Amino acid sequence: MIRKALIAVALLLPGCAQVPMADLQADQMAKAFPPPEPGKGALYVYRTGLMGIARPIDVQIVGGRTAQLASNTFLRLEGPPGPIEVDCKVGDNTGARQLEISVGRTRYVEVSMKVNLLLPGCEVAEVSPDQGQAAVRGSRRVEVQ
Repeated sequence: MIRKALIAVALLLPGCAQVPMADLQADQMAKAFPPPEPGKGALYVYRTGLMGIARPIDVQIVGGRTAQLASNTFLRLEGPPGPIEVDCKVGDNTGARQLEISVGRTRYVEVSMKVNLLLPGCEVAEVSPDQGQAAVRGSRRVEVQ
């Protein structure tokens, strides 16, 4: 009985965390995993899972773009080669990861919720292309600010 109630709550919660979504064409284009434009690299940042489903994670690509990721959402960015830092923030807690963007290469980063001493937080981890692409296929693209 309790298990059924938890499942019902989990199914109702996806509408709780509202973030700006990209249009269907941009979503489908990103899921085709096109190579980056000449002279650039690409970065996918995604979030999956049910932990913290009612609360989006703020994501910032240091030096530029920001977005909010709800459960099962992603973003795609292209940019020049060089080091890049991906930061996440939930409340007052932050996480970060620096990686190298290379010409013609696509990197995949997962942002996830974690609990620190009863307070929510987040972490950023690079994943394999296979894992990243599988997660992106099951997600929806968000608008990047």
